[in-house]
Amino acid sequence: MTPETLEELIAPGHTAIVTQELQGAVVGPSAGLAALANEARREALPNIARLLPAARSAGAAVVHCLVQRRADSRGSNHNAKLFAIGRHDVDIAPGSPGATLLDEFGPEPSDLVLHRWHGLGPMGGTDLDAVLRNLGVRTIVAVGVSLNVAIPNLVMDAVNAGYRVVLPRDAVAGIPTEYGAAIIDNTLSLLSTVTTTDALIGAWQR
Repeated sequence: MTPETLEELIAPGHTAIVTQELQGAVVGPSAGLAALANEARREALPNIARLLPAARSAGAAVVHCLVQRRADSRGSNHNAKLFAIGRHDVDIAPGSPGATLLDEFGPEPSDLVLHRWHGLGPMGGTDLDAVLRNLGVRTIVAVGVSLNVAIPNLVMDAVNAGYRVVLPRDAVAGIPTEYGAAIIDNTLSLLSTVTTTDALIGAWQR
């Protein structure tokens, strides 16, 4: 069987960009974990801002995955150290700036926006899988944060569900920087097609 080219793999008719937590409480100016937000703003966020218009122009789907929780955190996770890390004065209630997609990423009228109340990634216990299948998606381009937890979670869940995953390494972020690079090279490269923002934009433009 001849290996697929990147253009075939990300053909717009069966591809969606899935953004992960591009919201105020995570990567905005008042993010709960400033170090992660700063790392994301260094490279990943500018590249995502370039990728999304290219995807939309080509006809690929764009799905934004956000996290939210009640002010009292009722119904959200408390069962791991991760959920106690970071600032606790950042509002992530539904409709708040912290739970809202940053303006530079949309949403545009064709975009879909999904919220989750719990968990470590956008696919477990959410509508993401069903929504993607209803769109006819077979390839997911995963972008956003973080390479520490949510992006590996998304990649593994997507592969387990039968999707092909493409990972633009300059449109995802984790901390420290070296750790993010290591998990791409040593783990995610075994599960996904690792590429760059420029390569994706070029493939869609062709």
